[in-house]
Amino acid sequence: MKKCLLLIATFSISFCSNEGAEHSDDILNETLTTETSIGVGVPEIFKKFYMASSIYLEGSFVVIEVNGAPDHKSPYYSEGGKYEAYNGTNTAFNLNPNRINTFDFKYKIPLNPKEATKKEDTPLGSMGVAINGVAFFNQYAGPNQPLTNEIDSFDQYSGHPQQQGVYHYHLEPSYLTGLNGKNTFLGFLLDGFPVYGPIENEIAVTNEDLDDYHGHAHETTEYPDGIYHYHITDNDPYINGNGYYGSPGTLTK
Repeated sequence: MKKCLLLIATFSISFCSNEGAEHSDDILNETLTTETSIGVGVPEIFKKFYMASSIYLEGSFVVIEVNGAPDHKSPYYSEGGKYEAYNGTNTAFNLNPNRINTFDFKYKIPLNPKEATKKEDTPLGSMGVAINGVAFFNQYAGPNQPLTNEIDSFDQYSGHPQQQGVYHYHLEPSYLTGLNGKNTFLGFLLDGFPVYGPIENEIAVTNEDLDDYHGHAHETTEYPDGIYHYHITDNDPYINGNGYYGSPGTLTK
């Protein structure tokens, strides 16, 4: 498990380290939308990843290539076209010292996910990817450290960057649920199982409705024959519980 550093500025808060930075901030004021190249045989659901540059099959995996930067505005962009001052509802908001960067991420996700015999913990870095190419992080600010203080650095869309500039969501990606609804498909964890929003059948999903890994199995719009899937909820652990339900693929850059 990767370690977190404690950064001290005008306030103290922990920010998890993950993949290394590769590109400078001066390119981030440009429009980040891209035309996705879709490979032969890629399942229909993966075509919902509208911010991917390329999606294709590689053996028994689906590969999703993204730059990791959000398509929505944020105070964590440098001043310019994608910058937007914080305008959320958290009166305790504190801008952390990091800024959004771009990367060449390659998520390798099982094409036919199965329950793992031996469950693995999720890392402090990216444990999955949202349909806009943003990383999902788990419920910790550091090793077994809750998000209690770190939440105050989340922008108006419930995300923020870590030291190298990897922007990520620990909570519900409110930009995506605002666009598509709270009952929508939002992305995948690295084990290949889908992530859905906090509403199901017009009812709010609670932690008590889910298993220890923060999911359950039944049919969904995208999987009419049924599949295990995770749900985002309002309370800890938010996206994932005690590790991956399936065996995770890989993330490289």
